[in-house]
Amino acid sequence: MGEANVIDGVDYGPLSALVGEWHGDKGMDVSPEPDGPEQNPFYETIIFEPIGGVTNAESQQLVGLRYHQVVSRKSNDAVFHNETGYWLWDAAASVVIQTLTIPRGVSLVAGGRCEIRDGGVQFVVRAAVEDEDWGIVQSPFMREHARTVEFTHTLAVVGDTLTYDEVTELDIYNTRFSHTDANTLTRGG
Repeated sequence: MGEANVIDGVDYGPLSALVGEWHGDKGMDVSPEPDGPEQNPFYETIIFEPIGGVTNAESQQLVGLRYHQVVSRKSNDAVFHNETGYWLWDAAASVVIQTLTIPRGVSLVAGGRCEIRDGGVQFVVRAAVEDEDWGIVQSPFMREHARTVEFTHTLAVVGDTLTYDEVTELDIYNTRFSHTDANTLTRGG
């Protein structure tokens, strides 16, 4: 990777592109409602902080960032999404991992790859309820009423611009629904 990826003596590889505080007000959330999809324009802040290295079973070496994402509706400034988790980089396996928890009783571990492209870096991670490696855990209520079946997150950073698209496949209201979120954010802005 390079010297630009080293923070406090730790090489964060492609994760170094995420470090900082990001703000965006161009977001669109398309969520399920009993009478059909609802669109909610939103603004948000995401903070990524380096946590250093992590060793698993004395052989796997990871580096990580802790993150916190707070999303508010433009219509009333109410927070409707609050997410915490980690982005991890396994350089030996060239694998990127996102772990996340939302206060609805849902957590997941998504895995994938990253590519250096178009002057930046793109991350793509995925989790599914039936996936042995990259899984989803949810409370009994959520499993029975708003079951998360699959999660895909594509995130790209070019300079001080971060864009993402997120698709969460849900079984809700007796149907399958693709809940989507997308936004463009600026570092420090």
